[in-house]
Amino acid sequence: MTALRVLFRCFEGCPGEWPLSLIDTRCPRCGGLLDVVHDEEALATRSGAAWRALFDARRLSAQWPMPSGVWSKREWVNPELDDEDIISLGEGFTPIVPMPTLGRALGVANLWIKQCGHNPTGSFKDLGMTGLVSQVVRLRRQGAHIAAVACASTGDTSAALSAYCARAQVPSIVFLPAGKLSDEQLTQPICSYSQTVALDTDFDGCMALVAAFCSRHGVYLANSMNPLRIEGQKTLSIEIAQQLGWQVPDWVVVPGGNLGHVTALARGFALQKKLGLTDKEPKLLVAQAAQAAPLYRAYRHSWQFQQTVAGPTQATAMAIGNPVNVRKAIAALQRVDGVVEAATEDEITRAWTAGDRHGLATDPHTGVALAALRKQVEAGRILPHEQVVVISTAHGLKFGTLKRAFHLMTDPPLASATTQADPAAQAANPTTLRNPPLRLPAHLPAIEDALLPKLT
Repeated sequence: MTALRVLFRCFEGCPGEWPLSLIDTRCPRCGGLLDVVHDEEALATRSGAAWRALFDARRLSAQWPMPSGVWSKREWVNPELDDEDIISLGEGFTPIVPMPTLGRALGVANLWIKQCGHNPTGSFKDLGMTGLVSQVVRLRRQGAHIAAVACASTGDTSAALSAYCARAQVPSIVFLPAGKLSDEQLTQPICSYSQTVALDTDFDGCMALVAAFCSRHGVYLANSMNPLRIEGQKTLSIEIAQQLGWQVPDWVVVPGGNLGHVTALARGFALQKKLGLTDKEPKLLVAQAAQAAPLYRAYRHSWQFQQTVAGPTQATAMAIGNPVNVRKAIAALQRVDGVVEAATEDEITRAWTAGDRHGLATDPHTGVALAALRKQVEAGRILPHEQVVVISTAHGLKFGTLKRAFHLMTDPPLASATTQADPAAQAANPTTLRNPPLRLPAHLPAIEDALLPKLT
């Protein structure tokens, strides 16, 4: 196989090419987003069948770093890295699980859940962070002065950055919106000894501040405006096809916050088809919380995007009014005739409790995806016979405090007045979905009186 070239180019089309050794990963001409561009002609010298065979063989290999779902596809991520550069915690190759009973409840017979919450830090963010931190290690080894790596986060990005930097022994800094992420998410960067900074602003405010801080002080920016994150995350699309026997589903449902994930998935599926690994691309449905749905509003207005201020939502990673990757995401969705749907807080709660009832540890963002799927089935866009893969972005245990408060009824009801007033909706009312523990005396007749009626 010929040598593989990889470089940066401006997403907006500015002339010029730049090496991946660029520290400030914004276009030097316009300041916009960059793309990682691979030598697809060189990649195409290996047939689709040969790529499938290579990836399948690596999946069974114990040779490090092949147990990583990302680095087993290293030619498609960053072929410049040596083994000594790679910082991996064993990310990827997470389960893809058939959920026919839940699927029937949502209106589709062939539903699968891709469990990204089984990654090392509990979310899909690990797939991109291993690529980014590995490149930082390479640059530092080559003599680049990178004092630290930093990000703004609503939780999962900070967890991934802090863990991978701890693995690499590289200093990390995370900027978080104070009081706007779960206790479990706040605990993760603290325990990885990242310098954690809580700011009295929202995610968009944190993003502006961390970008300015990095630019002024030689700190490497780790948010998804850095396209190296996209390269790691696009391997998820290869995993999905590989785990389905190199078949592509009809639909992939993706929770959308900063919109790097849908961009990555679209590119991964497109490259697989172009290189002959698969014969089609899936349709994409991006799911957003109604309280923070700038992409949904753009979709409903002929893709005309306007920055908004995100409202409060239990899907905290979606509380973003100005997604960094919005232009890339819109371009990807327009190319595949993609769809965007929004879910209310009531719908989100009903969806994640339904997921939990079917054995999934469902985070609120996956709840958004399940709610969006139901709405698109009801609208007739997704057909009952079609195969659907829902991306479960994070583990529900990251939201244990929220879930416990819901079931123990220590939080205000999330159901709207409209829902409570509608008798037809009572079965879906979140107040009827709570499952508090029974407090009983240590006395068998009392236990029997409480439990036996529930078994009939």
